[in-house]
Amino acid sequence: MKAICFNFEIHQPFRLKRYRFFDIGRDHYYFDDFLNDDIVSRVAHNSYIPAAETLLRMIEQNQGRFRCSIAISGVAFEQFEQYVPEFIDLLKKLADTRCVEFVAQPYAYSLASLADPEEFAAQIHATCAMLKNRFGVTPKIVRNTELIYSDELAPQLVALGFKGALTEGAKHILGWKSPDYVYTAASAPKLKLLLRNAKLSDDIAFRFSDTSWSEFPLTADKYIDWIASTPMDEQIVNIFLNMETFGDLHPATTGIFQFLEALPRFAAERGIDFLTPSEAISKIKPVGELSVMHSISSADEARDTSAWLGNRLQNEAFEKLYSVAERVRKCDNRRLKQDWEYLQTCDHFFYMSTKRRPDGTMHSSFSPYETPYAAFTNYMNVLADFLMRVAEEFPEHVDNEELNSLLLTISNQGAEIEALNKELNSMRKNIEQYNIEHKPKAERKAAEEKPAKKAPAKRGRKCTKKTEEK
Repeated sequence: MKAICFNFEIHQPFRLKRYRFFDIGRDHYYFDDFLNDDIVSRVAHNSYIPAAETLLRMIEQNQGRFRCSIAISGVAFEQFEQYVPEFIDLLKKLADTRCVEFVAQPYAYSLASLADPEEFAAQIHATCAMLKNRFGVTPKIVRNTELIYSDELAPQLVALGFKGALTEGAKHILGWKSPDYVYTAASAPKLKLLLRNAKLSDDIAFRFSDTSWSEFPLTADKYIDWIASTPMDEQIVNIFLNMETFGDLHPATTGIFQFLEALPRFAAERGIDFLTPSEAISKIKPVGELSVMHSISSADEARDTSAWLGNRLQNEAFEKLYSVAERVRKCDNRRLKQDWEYLQTCDHFFYMSTKRRPDGTMHSSFSPYETPYAAFTNYMNVLADFLMRVAEEFPEHVDNEELNSLLLTISNQGAEIEALNKELNSMRKNIEQYNIEHKPKAERKAAEEKPAKKAPAKRGRKCTKKTEEK
């Protein structure tokens, strides 16, 4: 039996406002609320809301046979709560169907897994807590930012309690192998891997409305035929898409929503099921191990991390940001911690990319900045102010090791004081018990022989003859 595993990814960054050099040290608010409201509201009404409504209809019309998964970043969730709370209600309805699995991913949609395992774990925990509190679900599957994955990451994902991970079916990793199987991680065999089928995913994501494409127009029956024609032993086809593919990248006028809604009917005719990621890894036996020595992702033809860390500008910004990671984690300034999260979002580094796509367009064409250099300058101005605020919490002349030593000493002193207080209370109780047990005999005898006080007589109404008769 062949099955399709859909994953819809939802993310929107907190975009920075134009922050000048002269704002450093004066203005500590970095984000363009008007732009964020405008973009998030527009994309939600054009894409996220109609897509979620389409998924709900698909589940109802097919009596729960259609199943899929959703991954949402915490920074996007915060903006939906602020600007389009009705979309949160739709996500709750999808969760209540039990046909949609929510997948964990870094809260800030960051590159923390490439620099700071402790920060990565903290962001994963934050997303899991958000999904538990809002939808009552506990994720068992994880999807790193832009499907980033490597052998080094797998043991940590197992330690965090995950049973499976979603990543890219990169050709240079697979070689002759197919992405349409379940694999186990070479460095952590308990972790199952589901690999994105790049061609079939990109046929929808990039080519659906391309009139110059040889397969245009793409219809639901044609698409299902392609999946059905794959080798019989290839049991799972993983289609991982950004949800904004539906209605934003491809407007509703292209018929993208009708295409999506028709898929279950044609799949049923060809005997193809739909599975959530957890169902896929539990029902389908892995065919072998997969080793990924260097980090892969879903970006570009290279399927590596160069879209975010491919030039000197990006690397300088990245290194400066994570140089203060320990200090930010140790501080109690909530505003500083929130800015730290928002500044980690990978989009900021993506806007600095100077790479070109196969079609000749630059990554910066998706950026709110005129050039990658403008993106870098704006981000570094913001970062300079942020680093000054961190330095106010912990002076720069104190290095990380010395800072950790001081914080450890303070922590140990607190624990020592608490232990001494407990010991003091215990000694007081022992002294009281000793005094009771060793009182002079005469005092104890007098206390024992002392007559007990008579209880005062209770006052009440006198019993009259009439009362007795009654």
